[in-house]
Amino acid sequence: MKIQPAANLQGEINLPGDKSISHRAALFSALAEGTTRIENFATSADCASTLSCLAQLGVEISQENSTVTVKGVGKTGFQSADNPLDCGNSGTTVRLLAGILAGQNFDSVLTGDESLSGRPMKRVIEPLTAMNALLEATENHLPMKVHGKNPLKAISYEAKIASAQVKSCVLLAGLNSDGKTSVLEKTPTRDHTERMLRWFGVEVAETEKENGKLITVSGDANLTAKDLFVPSDVSSAAFFLVAAACLKGSEIVLRAVGLNPTRNAVVEVLRAFGAEIEIFNEREIGNEPLGDLRVRGGGNLQPKLSSNILRGKIIANLIDEIPILAVFGTQIEGGIEIREASELRVKESDRIKSVVENLRKMNARVEEFDDGLRVGKSDLKGARVKSFGDHRIAMAFAVAALFARGETEITNAECAAVSFPAFFEILQSVAK
Repeated sequence: MKIQPAANLQGEINLPGDKSISHRAALFSALAEGTTRIENFATSADCASTLSCLAQLGVEISQENSTVTVKGVGKTGFQSADNPLDCGNSGTTVRLLAGILAGQNFDSVLTGDESLSGRPMKRVIEPLTAMNALLEATENHLPMKVHGKNPLKAISYEAKIASAQVKSCVLLAGLNSDGKTSVLEKTPTRDHTERMLRWFGVEVAETEKENGKLITVSGDANLTAKDLFVPSDVSSAAFFLVAAACLKGSEIVLRAVGLNPTRNAVVEVLRAFGAEIEIFNEREIGNEPLGDLRVRGGGNLQPKLSSNILRGKIIANLIDEIPILAVFGTQIEGGIEIREASELRVKESDRIKSVVENLRKMNARVEEFDDGLRVGKSDLKGARVKSFGDHRIAMAFAVAALFARGETEITNAECAAVSFPAFFEILQSVAK
C-alpha cells in the first residue's frame, strides 16, 4: 500500500463494530437459550474466525451484512467438532473459546495462524488446569488440545497479568463449574464480559478488595437470549482521531463510538496531549456506553500534562492503542514515553520492536526499552516500512504516512483486514 501525505481530514465516518464486543456477543449468544440478533457486528477477520468456530461446534448462525443471528445451544449444548477449530489470528477467540470448551464433555483442538501459534497460552492453561480441565500444548503454544469436563471445579483465581482475555476465559469456564468461580483482578482491564453477561441475565458479583477487585460468577447461572447492538470500535477510531488531531484544518465526526470506561483511555490521553475532541450524543445500549466524537485539527499540539510519560494502570486500558500513540508522539511537543508495556512483546508482532524499527525508517527520534519506548517530536520522511503481519502496525503507519514528507509504502498492508477490512478505503475517502 502506497500512501501520500495529506493536508487534512474531512467528513463523517461510520466505523465497524467493536471487535472485543463482537467476539463476546457471538460467544455469549451461543451459550444462551434462544435466538439473539446482533447488529453492527465487526467486519474483521478475527470475528469471522469466532463465527466459524461456533458453526463447527454445531451453533446455527446466519449473517446479512453486519447483522448476525445466533441460535443459542445453552451452556452445554455444543457438539464436538470433526476438525481442529481454526482461530486464525485471534487471541480473543482462542482464549475465550478455551474457557467454554473446558466445561464441555468432549475433546477439542484449537489451532491458529503462524502469529497466533507464537503467542503464550500458559496464561489460560494454568487456571483451566486448576479447574480440573486437561489441556495439552507443546511448550504452551498452539495447537492446544482441550479435554473438556463438566462440571469443572470452582476456583478463586488471582490474575498474574492484566488480561481481559484471561479473566473472561476463567469466568466462562466458571459458568460450567460446581460452585462460585472468582477472578481477583489487581489491575482493571476491559469489562465487556461482565457487562454482557449481565445483559444475558447472569449475576456477576464485584467486590472491592484491598489488593484489587474480585469478580464472581456461579456455575448454576444460565444465559437468556437478548438482542444486541455493537458500538463502533474505539480502537479503530483512534487512528482517525490521531490523524485528524495532528493535521491542521481537519474536522471529522465518528458516529456511535464505544466509550466504555475501561476502553476509552485513548480519548482522554489524546485530549490531555492537546487534541481537540468533543463527545456528544452520549447514550447507553446493551449495557455499553457510546457517543459521537468530533475531532478538529489545530496544528501545534501542546500537552496539558506535567509529564509526557504513560505508565502504570492506564497501560492495560491503552494496550491496543500504543502503536498509534507512538506515532502521535512524533507530532506533539516533548514527544511521548510509554513504559510498563512489555505485554506488547507478545501481541500479533513484537509491537515495541515493530514500532521502533518503522519509526526509525521514517526519520523519527526513538529509543527502545524492554517495556516500552520513547519517541520525540520528529520531522517524518516517507519510507518503505513493514506491517510485520500485524494489523495495528499497518494502520498506525498509514497514519504516520499522512504526516511524512514524500510517499510511504507499507508491505503486507492487507493484514489490516484482521480488525478493519475497510480501513484504507475509509482513510482515502476522508484524507484531502
